[in-house]
Amino acid sequence: MKSTLFLLSTLFVIVSCDNAPQGDTTVITDEKQVTSAAGETFAVDTTNSRIRFVGYGVGKNHPGTFHLSSGQVVVANNTVTGGEFNINIRSLDLEQKESMFQNKLKPHLLSGDFFDADNFSSARFEITNVQTYQPNSNDTSIVDGANFTVSGNFTLRNTTKNISFPAHIELDGSTLKAVGNFDIDRTQWQINYGNDKTLGDKFISEKVNIELDLRANKG
Repeated sequence: MKSTLFLLSTLFVIVSCDNAPQGDTTVITDEKQVTSAAGETFAVDTTNSRIRFVGYGVGKNHPGTFHLSSGQVVVANNTVTGGEFNINIRSLDLEQKESMFQNKLKPHLLSGDFFDADNFSSARFEITNVQTYQPNSNDTSIVDGANFTVSGNFTLRNTTKNISFPAHIELDGSTLKAVGNFDIDRTQWQINYGNDKTLGDKFISEKVNIELDLRANKG
């Protein structure tokens, strides 16, 4: 009986992990120098841009979104040459609307265990490099039509790391659209709560899935 229960619980963990969202692998390195970008400036449409995230653990997924407070993208010769945007941490909105998520999980995510919004109310991404995306047999993006690899310094909780991920960037005259879907390791930004695997069903993965949907307009 005990062996059967153990087998069932093991299968449950495996299935739960398999159901976790999967994004492109992100290359994370130390902060890199940001160079001055030349070109036309596109202002980020903060109303129609968003960053969606999914944090997950054993048998649970918790999706939510952040809004951008400001940002701009610089474009020259139909290529992004630079840019930056700021993320409003306090805009965190959980997709799960039940009271236990809104009244317990949301305050917990904004607390010092996770985003520490009282001390770090915004996050920042500064583009350091944009190159043509070149997939190969070992590296194919899940983003439909991925055409660029974007690198930039991502600052969260006063910790800055450079991240690189595939993206689909579309330029149409006076508008710009960019989408990405990638995973980051939250412990790189000193968010370590609940990542000890001995916690059993309280375990929370170090991996967080990020979906970027950015809209910007010229001028």
